[in-house]
Amino acid sequence: MIKGSCLCGNVKYQYTGTIEEVAICHCDQCKRAQGTPFATNSPIKKSLFSFQSGENSLKAFFSSEKKKRVFCGNCGSPLYSQRLDMPEVIRLRLGTVTEGNIPKPHYEIYGESKSDWYCEDNARQIFIQNKA
Repeated sequence: MIKGSCLCGNVKYQYTGTIEEVAICHCDQCKRAQGTPFATNSPIKKSLFSFQSGENSLKAFFSSEKKKRVFCGNCGSPLYSQRLDMPEVIRLRLGTVTEGNIPKPHYEIYGESKSDWYCEDNARQIFIQNKA
């Protein structure tokens, strides 16, 4: 089981399936919606996804005619996107997952929009800090 929440903790969800596909998206919309150089998403079955709390706090923004982006109306955390022509699937934002197994990314999309300034660097120093 996968569990997650928004930053303020008002919206909590669970997914009773398993994450089988992980995509890194470099499209300009995802970068602006996340405020990061890419978004990490997983297409999941909507029928196995449910909110435990905070569903009334959700807001949606249509970034295109057929695609909505759903986020917490209180803290702004992006939770998922959904295409209207694929109502049975949502694309969960994996940064909101707090419990459960997430596999390593399987592929990257919209590489032509990849931020030039970001690069993976295994030699870069990583600092471990207590949660703020």
